[in-house]
Amino acid sequence: MKTFQLLGVQTAKATGMMMDGKRVMTAIRKTAVQGTTIVTPIGLQGDEQANPDVHGGLSKAVYAYPSEHYDFWRKARLDKGLGLIDDSLPFGFMGENLTLEGLLEAEVWVGDVLEFPNCTLRVTDPREPCFKFNATMGFNAAAKAMAQSGFCGFYLAVDKLGTIKAGESATLIAGSRQMSIKDSFARKMGRR
Repeated sequence: MKTFQLLGVQTAKATGMMMDGKRVMTAIRKTAVQGTTIVTPIGLQGDEQANPDVHGGLSKAVYAYPSEHYDFWRKARLDKGLGLIDDSLPFGFMGENLTLEGLLEAEVWVGDVLEFPNCTLRVTDPREPCFKFNATMGFNAAAKAMAQSGFCGFYLAVDKLGTIKAGESATLIAGSRQMSIKDSFARKMGRR
């Protein structure tokens, strides 16, 4: 068993965003939730997904992202001359509901369980970047950078309903260990 920290809990409502001259719905820019959040079968209370065919539902109810990757993205944005807006990159900027510390993709396998004090979540899939990620990050090669770095984060299904809040410690309980998130992501990106 491995212990890790939950640094941030974030949610967002779906809103319109201009991309390439078109208005598209997105809920990628999550903002911090204060206090305790209820975990429902389809995610965190107050959170929405604009495209439930790709994000959300029972198997992708919650999206977790390692905080350790934020420095990579800050540098990538600065290298592109994008230090004007959100250069601090607050937690939730990657679209994640949960910002974790001490749990990277290489240590997580499909079927592993994240046991929080008041809820239990199960690892299901790596996140696959889309055009909305490019738009949010501010440069067209952001999805490619995610594919090359492997800094994708992972989706979670809700096994035990309850509550969750920033600052909690949690435990990773190993599942069958047949496919790591890192390997699953590499395979999916190789298909594109």
